[in-house]
Amino acid sequence: MDLGIAGRRAIICASSKGLGLACATSLAREGAVVWINGRDDGRLQSAAQSIFEATGATVRRVVGDMNTADGRAAVLAACPDPDILINNNHGPRNGHQEELSDEDWLSAVNNNMLSPIAMIRAVAGGMRARGFGRIVNITSAQVKSPTVDMGLSVAARAGLMALAKAAQFDTVAENVTINNLLPGPFRTDRLAGLAQRRAASENIDIEEAYRRIGQRGPAGRIGDPAEFGDACAFLCSAQAGYISGQSLAIDGGAYRGLF
Repeated sequence: MDLGIAGRRAIICASSKGLGLACATSLAREGAVVWINGRDDGRLQSAAQSIFEATGATVRRVVGDMNTADGRAAVLAACPDPDILINNNHGPRNGHQEELSDEDWLSAVNNNMLSPIAMIRAVAGGMRARGFGRIVNITSAQVKSPTVDMGLSVAARAGLMALAKAAQFDTVAENVTINNLLPGPFRTDRLAGLAQRRAASENIDIEEAYRRIGQRGPAGRIGDPAEFGDACAFLCSAQAGYISGQSLAIDGGAYRGLF
């Protein structure tokens, strides 16, 4: 299927690795003009090379911390009129409520709610004026089914998802959609840390640790980031103009609710 986004300009935040890199790769493969972002230029160069090897596309790199106004400004200066925005950021630390400080809460709200909202506010008006826009927020499957130690993550990201739902009522008539992708366990650096701890505690090798983590879900495996990237690319497609205000869990069927 031709997704109809060749030549569209795409900002993918925090895309030097993991799910952000997967989204950038899928969009580049579809012909989008891609700007990738991260705090480490060396890692960005490696990511750009990875995308080139996978797709033949040359991407633009923007060094900057999306948690800061300066970082966001640098990205927007490099691509002031994006057609596609993928909001992504690392999650806050785990912890039970009695373990969390005021600083932890302020950081989580800034990084996982206010920063992506600032990007939405910066680009939505231009997208509406041009008659095309796709905004996708990468949040977490935990927002729909939280565990007790993930309060920081789910609270901040639920706030972002609520804003996205409200904002799309103003934008969708101009062909600007806003959706959320909620990943379950994927082979990323964040999951690697969990797998390494499990391998050490259970005296097993890392692949067995990954296998046991995957078996917790009904799919019986961990997700491939490429699957996530391709789902993101579809939400950014010309064909997805009637999908807006939705929160799609990509978790191998683990979510047990109906809605």
